[in-house]
Amino acid sequence: MRSFALLSTVAMLAFLPLTVQAQSADKVPPTVDAKTNIYFYQGEQALAEALKRTPNTGRARNVILFIGDGMGINSVTAGRIFAGQQRGLDGASYALSFDKLPYTGFSKTYSTDKLVTDSANGISAITTGIKTINGAIGVDGTVVGKKCRGSLKARVQSVAELAKLNGLSAGVVTTAGITDATPAGGYGHTPYRNWRADSDLTAEAVENGCIDLARQLVEAPAAIRMDVALGGDLTKFLPDTDPRKGGRVDGRDLTKEWQGQSSSAQFVSGAADLKAVDATKTDHLLGLFAEGDLPSPVDTAQHFDVPGLDDMTAKAIDVLAKNPKGYFLLVESASIDKWHHQNNAYRAMTDVDELSKAVQVAMEKTSAADTLIIVTADHSHGLVFSAGSTREEPIMGLARNHGKDELDGNGHARTTLSYATGPGGPKNGVARPAPTEDEAVSPDYTQPALTYVDSAQHAGEDVPIYASGPQAHLLTGTVELSYIYQVMAYALGLKR
Repeated sequence: MRSFALLSTVAMLAFLPLTVQAQSADKVPPTVDAKTNIYFYQGEQALAEALKRTPNTGRARNVILFIGDGMGINSVTAGRIFAGQQRGLDGASYALSFDKLPYTGFSKTYSTDKLVTDSANGISAITTGIKTINGAIGVDGTVVGKKCRGSLKARVQSVAELAKLNGLSAGVVTTAGITDATPAGGYGHTPYRNWRADSDLTAEAVENGCIDLARQLVEAPAAIRMDVALGGDLTKFLPDTDPRKGGRVDGRDLTKEWQGQSSSAQFVSGAADLKAVDATKTDHLLGLFAEGDLPSPVDTAQHFDVPGLDDMTAKAIDVLAKNPKGYFLLVESASIDKWHHQNNAYRAMTDVDELSKAVQVAMEKTSAADTLIIVTADHSHGLVFSAGSTREEPIMGLARNHGKDELDGNGHARTTLSYATGPGGPKNGVARPAPTEDEAVSPDYTQPALTYVDSAQHAGEDVPIYASGPQAHLLTGTVELSYIYQVMAYALGLKR
C-alpha cells in the first residue's frame, strides 16, 4: 500500500502546473559545500582565475625551454601521481609545478622521414624551426644520414645562437651527456647525432670537414658560443691518455681549452664545486659531472657528488641573468627517456618529478612578466596506464581494488603501468611470470611490455606544451613541433 501511495503522489506531482513546481524548487536553492563538493568548488576557483587572465603580449627578456625527453601525456599523468604518492599525498589530485602554467597545447612531432621522431630531429625542430631527418641536428632535411658530404651547407641557426648574435646569453643544461641529442640542439650541427667525440667520426666525415659535437661546443666562435653548459660526458672532452677515462684520440683536453677562453671561464666536475661557483665572477661555465649520462636520483647514494637538475638550473640562471639584455636557456630532463627505454617506470617517473622541481626553481628565480617558460617534450614513449587500481594503491604496483588484486583474463596479477615495446616483453615467446606487489613497486622492476625489443621504441602521439610569460598564449591548440621556435624567436624579438 505504501508503494502504491508513493507512486500516486509522484503521478499527481507530474500533473501540477509548471509554475507551482518551479516555485517549489525556488524555495530550496542548490548549495555547494567546499568540503563535500571539492571538485565543484575547485572548478569555481579555477574559472575565477582564468577570467582574470590577460595574455602577456610584450617582449620577453628571457626564454627558458624545458624538455622532458620522451614525456608524453601518460608520463605526465603517471609522473604526477607518483610524485604525489612519494610525498604521502593523493597522487591523482596532486599538481606538478608545470601543471600550474596557464597556457597549454599539443605539438605534432614527426620528422621529415619518419612517422615517429627521435630526439635529434625533435629538438632540432624546436630550436631551429626546421624539421630534419631522424638522427640529424641543426641541419635541414636535405642531409643524408651519417654522411658528412653536403651537410655543412645544410646548417641552420638555432635560437640559442641567434640569441647570442643579438647580444643575449645562452646555455644548455641536461641530465644526459652534454653532447647528447637534446643539449646539442642548442649549439650543434651534424647529420649524425652520435658523432660526439673525434673517435666517433667516420673517415668520410673527417674527409669532408665534419667535427664532433664536443669540439663544436668548445670551438664555436665567441659570438655564438654557449655561456653555460652543464651535464655529463666527461669522456668526450678528455684525451684517451687521461686517467679519468678520456675518449678522445686527438690528444686534446677540451676542458682546459674551455677554461682558456677567458679569465672568467670555469670548469667544474662535482656538485660541491658547482655550488661553490661564484656566478658574479663567472661568465663561461662548463660542468661535466659524469663519464656519460648522470645517474638517476634514485641511485645518488652511490654518487654523492652529482648535482640535481634543479641545482644545475639554478646556477645556470644565476650566471646567465647577469646579462641585462637577457638570455636563452635549454634545460633537459633526459632520464625520463633513458629509463623508459629500459621499461623502468620508477626511475622514469622520478625524473618527471625532477623536471617539476627544476621548473619550480625557474619560476621562483624569474618573473612571468619578462620570462617565457615553456615545458614540453621532443617525443613520447609507449607507456601504458591501465585501469583497475583504487586511488590509495601505489601506481608502481599491481592493479588492486582496495588491496585485492585485479587479475587479468588468465587469472594472473597485472601491473598498473606497462609498455608497448621494450626489454620487458616476452622473449623467445616466453612470457614473464606475474610479479608480486613487492617486486612491482621496486625501483629496479622492469615493467611488462607487449613486444620484446632490447630498447623500448618511441611513440608517435602528440605531446603536451605548457607555457607562461610573454607570448605564452601563442602556444595553444595543436601545432607543429617546429612552431615552438617561432614563438620563442618572436617573444625575444629575434630575426634570422
